[in-house]
Amino acid sequence: MTAPSKLKLFRTTAFRLSLIYLALFGAAALLAIGYIYWNTTILLSRQLDQTIQAELGGLAEQYRAGGMRQLVRTVAERSETPGNSLYYVADSDGRRIAGNLGQISPQLLQETGSVEFAYERPSTNGTERRLAFAKVFQLPGDNRLLVGRDIEDRQVLTRVTRSAILWGLGFMALVGIGGALWVSRKLLARIDAISATAERIMQGDLTERLPRDGSGDELDRLAKSLNRMLGRIEQLMTGLREVSDNIAHDLKTPLTRLRNRVEEALHGSRDEAGYRETLQATIEEADGLIQTFNALLSIARLEAGQGRARWESLDAAALVADVAELYEPVAEERGLVLRAEADAPVTLRGDRQLLGQAIANLVDNAIKYGVPNGKDAGGNHPPDVCISVRRSKGMTDRAATNGAINRGGDKAKSDMGKTESAIPDLAASDLAKTDMAEIIVTDRGEGIPEADRTRVLDRFVRLEASRSAPGSGLGLSLVAAVARLHGGSLVLEDHAPGLKAILAVPLGDGAGKAGAATDAS
Repeated sequence: MTAPSKLKLFRTTAFRLSLIYLALFGAAALLAIGYIYWNTTILLSRQLDQTIQAELGGLAEQYRAGGMRQLVRTVAERSETPGNSLYYVADSDGRRIAGNLGQISPQLLQETGSVEFAYERPSTNGTERRLAFAKVFQLPGDNRLLVGRDIEDRQVLTRVTRSAILWGLGFMALVGIGGALWVSRKLLARIDAISATAERIMQGDLTERLPRDGSGDELDRLAKSLNRMLGRIEQLMTGLREVSDNIAHDLKTPLTRLRNRVEEALHGSRDEAGYRETLQATIEEADGLIQTFNALLSIARLEAGQGRARWESLDAAALVADVAELYEPVAEERGLVLRAEADAPVTLRGDRQLLGQAIANLVDNAIKYGVPNGKDAGGNHPPDVCISVRRSKGMTDRAATNGAINRGGDKAKSDMGKTESAIPDLAASDLAKTDMAEIIVTDRGEGIPEADRTRVLDRFVRLEASRSAPGSGLGLSLVAAVARLHGGSLVLEDHAPGLKAILAVPLGDGAGKAGAATDAS
């Protein structure tokens, strides 16, 4: 690893956090071990002191019972027993009278209370120097009694324990720093891979996706969210290119007609009525172009998430009834029977104007491409176009899946070979569980082939069978955009014969939460 790479490694947040954690953990461990060590040392010292004090008390009783002779006899007997007990009886000059210790310095015998001192005792290799802890008791006649214990083994254990603690802390620090370097290097490698991918994306390759390792950690979740965002950006950019191409292609014909009419009027010789007719046709052509551009702007605003400020609680059944009342004369002019079936109120949150426009677009399509059925065997005239509202506990699996496709458009590829929705709204599984308001519009026309039901939701897409009818190919795109804005979907199904269009919107706060999730993403 080069010097700049090492420097970059030491500057990583993971390395710094690991060192901070190591320092905090080391300090806590040191305090805990130090507390245990200190308390254990105090406890052992207290027990040793109490043992010696008790033995001194017993020997004092022997002295009071039998005088100096009894004390010397008892000390001599106890000195014969091997162990760590130490005894020393001295006269006023400090000379030994009894005990298992060699000659002791007279100054030591003048000490009061507890003393620590070194002494020598026989061993297999001659003599060895050891450490003792004792108490000195003054007897009548200026004699001295020393009772103690050999604490050399305890001191060795203490030194070994201290050494083990220090080595353990050093090993912990070494492992901690090594672990910090390993974690930092691994994290830095992932960051470098993400940065390299970001550079390629910045250079214009929008098909690139941030690498994921499938661990589910915070970086993996961040990469997943960013990949969804990149998928959405790619979809919007692709849509922008397609819109530009479609505008250039689909608007060329009406603009050409408009120019030809103006040129013909300019160079031709007509009466006033002829000029009026040409101007009227020109105005109608211009109005059609304006409507097309307005529809494009509306779709762009919807896909940008605008329009939530006007959300309110509304009754879908009443909204459907209003649209049906508005389009009933239009249906009658085409010889069609339009019926609205909305019995119970179905309350949802959304933009009344946008939802009304979406329902109107579906009804307008149904009237435009529907055909009259005539009367049935009973002499009744069943509806040719039907608008209904129902409340459902989620959508069917097929409808939910189709809805997710219609809402998401193209799928964004992830680096792990998985697919992620390009639209960060409700997934198919969420649609299958959410309470929905389904606004259903059916007709008895030719319908749409199954292979084209997703494609017709794109801008400017018109099937060959509908080329002769007026329109711009933006109606269903606008409905799908309204559905996405409300966290719902537009599903197209076969009505056998005809088409069934299902505009599904979450009830209550579901739409608001879905929209908020979209904004957050």
